[in-house]
Amino acid sequence: MEEPATRQSEMSLSDGASDDDLPLTLPTDGSHSGSIRKGCDPFAQTQRSKLQHRRARINQQINKEMRMRAGAENLFRATSNNKVKETVALELSFVNSNLQLLKEELEELNSNMEVYQTDSEAINVPMIPLGLKETKEVDFTLSVQDFICEHYGEDSSLYDKEVKELMELRQAMRTPSRNQAGLELLMEYYNQLYYLDQRFFPLHRNLGVHFHWYDSLTGVPSCQRTLAFEKGSVLFNIGALYTQIGARQDRSATAGIDKAIDAFQRAAGAFNYLKENFSNAPSLDMSCPSLCMLVRLMVAQVQECVFERITLTTRDTHFTSQLRLAQEAARVSDVYLLVQQTMTQPLMKDYVPFSWASMVQVKSEHFRALSHYHAAVALCEHTLSAEDGSDEEAEKAFLQFYVNVPAEPTLIQVLQDPEKSRKLGKAHLRRAVIRHEEAMRVHSLCKILRKMDILQDVLCLTHKRSLDKYSELDREDDFDETAEAPEIQSQTHQKPDITPPNFSTVQVSDIFQRLGPLSVFCARARWGPVRVICLQRGEGGLGLTLRGDSPVLVAGVVPGGCAAEAGLREGDYIVAVDGEDCKWSKHGEVVQMLKSCTDRGVELSVITLHSHDTQQVDKRTIMLSLGSDKENTRQQRLLGAAKGQSSASLLNWNRKKKREGSGLTRRLGSTFSLSFGSLRDTEAMY
Repeated sequence: MEEPATRQSEMSLSDGASDDDLPLTLPTDGSHSGSIRKGCDPFAQTQRSKLQHRRARINQQINKEMRMRAGAENLFRATSNNKVKETVALELSFVNSNLQLLKEELEELNSNMEVYQTDSEAINVPMIPLGLKETKEVDFTLSVQDFICEHYGEDSSLYDKEVKELMELRQAMRTPSRNQAGLELLMEYYNQLYYLDQRFFPLHRNLGVHFHWYDSLTGVPSCQRTLAFEKGSVLFNIGALYTQIGARQDRSATAGIDKAIDAFQRAAGAFNYLKENFSNAPSLDMSCPSLCMLVRLMVAQVQECVFERITLTTRDTHFTSQLRLAQEAARVSDVYLLVQQTMTQPLMKDYVPFSWASMVQVKSEHFRALSHYHAAVALCEHTLSAEDGSDEEAEKAFLQFYVNVPAEPTLIQVLQDPEKSRKLGKAHLRRAVIRHEEAMRVHSLCKILRKMDILQDVLCLTHKRSLDKYSELDREDDFDETAEAPEIQSQTHQKPDITPPNFSTVQVSDIFQRLGPLSVFCARARWGPVRVICLQRGEGGLGLTLRGDSPVLVAGVVPGGCAAEAGLREGDYIVAVDGEDCKWSKHGEVVQMLKSCTDRGVELSVITLHSHDTQQVDKRTIMLSLGSDKENTRQQRLLGAAKGQSSASLLNWNRKKKREGSGLTRRLGSTFSLSFGSLRDTEAMY
C-alpha cells in the first residue's frame, strides 16, 4: 500500500557526470573492506547532470503541489461553509494548473534525447533513452542501531562504521556514471540489499525506514517502507542506465553497433526481470503495462541496430542483398508499430511522452519506406534472362519476398522482363515516397522532434534519395497508372535476445557480517540471551560433542559431565571463547581454543536458537508481495555461487515454501538448529 510523502523532497543529485570512470572489482577472499566503487561528482556541470538537476527540481515542485492539492481537497470535503468552498475550489484550480505546467515541463525534459546521444558526426536516427528514477536520501542510522540493540543484543555503537558505509554506498548509487562502472555500482547496492533484507527486515514488522522514489516520467512521488520497493527501483535504474549507454554508442561502425545491441538487450532483460519478479508497484513506471512497453521499445531498438549493421556490411547492390535489406527494414517497421500500439493502450496513452510516441511512429513509417526503397533497388538493378538458369537463389528469395504473391504478372516474368521490373520498382518507390512524407509529417507535428536536427537530416536525405530514384525510373511516355506495390514480408536474420541481469558478476561482501553467519544471525531468527558458561576440564574431558562451523554447534552433552553441570545444553551455539568472538570460526579453530584452556577452565558464551520466524505478513503491508520471495531466492543462489559459499551459509528462510524431505532443520528438544547433514565438518567429542 502506498504511503503519502510526508515532507518536501530534498534536492536530488545528478545521475552522473563523468564517463571516464574505470570498472572496479571487490576482493573475493571473504573479508569485507568496504566498497571501492564511487558515484560521480554531483556538482559537475555536464549537460546530463544539468538535465538531472532540473528533473529533480521539478520533482520537488510536483511533490509540493500534490500535497497542497491533497490538503485543499480534504478541506473542501470537510467544510460546509459555501464561501470557504468557493475559495478552496479557486485554489484547487490554480494548483491543478501549476501541476499541469510542471508535468509538461518534465515531459519536455524526458523527451530530451540528444543529451544522451553519441558525439559522433555520423548521421543516425536517434535512440530513445530513459532517465533515472530520482530518490531522496535515506538515513538508516537510528533504525539499524535500534534493531542491533534490540534483536542482536549488541552495542550498536560498535557498528557505526558499517552504518556509515551503507549510507555512503546508497548515496553513491544515486549518481552512477554512464558506463560499466556505474552499472557495477548499482549492481553492488542491489546485491547488498539482499543482505540488508536478511539482517534487518523481519517478516512481522517494518524497520521504520521510508524509501522515497519519483516516477521517472511524471515525477509523482511514491513512499514505501518495504525493501522490495527499493530493490525494484534500483533494478529499474539498471535498465535505464543500459538505455543511456546504448544511446551514446557510435553506430557508424560495427563495434559501436554491437555495443548498442548488447546494452539495449540488457535493458530489456532488466525491465522484463522486474516485470516477472516484482508486482503491485506503487508508481506507474514500474507497472506491468509500462514495463511491457519498455521491453518492446528496447527490442525494437535492438532490431534497428541489426538493420544498421547489415546496411554497413552490405556494400553491393546484389539482388538478394537488397531483398534482405528490404525485409530487415520491414521487420524494424513492424516492431516499432507494435510499440506504437502498446503506447496507445488506455493506461499508457496519457503517460508516455508525446515525443516518444511521435518518434516511434516516425521510425515505423521511415523504416517501411526504406524497405520499399531497397525492394526497388533490387528490382531495377538486376534482371534475369529466360535462358539463364544459374540464379535459382535469387528466384527463390523473390518468391518468398511478398506477403501475398501477385497473380499477374508472375514473379518469374518480372525478373525476366526489364520493363516489368522497372514498373514494379517504380510502384515500390511510390510507396516509399508516401511513407517518407508521412514520417516527415508526423515529425513536424512534434515540437521536440523538430528541434532534433540530426533526425530531420536523416528524414530529408532518405526522402530525397527515393525521389531521385523515382525520377530516374519515370518516363515521359509512361502513361500507365502506377500499380500498387505488394506488401513486403518482414524477416530478420538476427532475432533480438532479452538478456536477464547477471547479479553474480558483481561480488559483494555483507557489510554487517560481523553480526555473524546469516544462517543463524538474521532478522527471522529468534534466540535467547547470551549465556556465559564456565567449563573446567575433568578426567573425562569437557563432556560435550561439537559439530559444524560458523558458528560451532553443541551437538550433544554427556549427562553428568562437566558441560552438563555447568549448564551447557544440546543445541547451543558457541559465539565466544574467553571473550574472543568466534561466530565465524571454523570447527578446528574452536576446538583448538578449547584444548588450550588452562587449569582455570574456559569461559564460553553461548546462545540457544529457538526458531526462525515463519509468520505470514499481511499482504496489504508489503509491496511486491509475490515477487520478492522468488527474486530473493534467486539472488541468494547467485550470491552464494559467486562467493563459493555452502548453502548453509546463505539459507533463505522462505515463509511460502516448505521443502519436504530436504532435512534443512531439526528440532533438538526445545531448540532449533541447522541439520547436521548440511554441514561439512564431522562430529567430534571433547
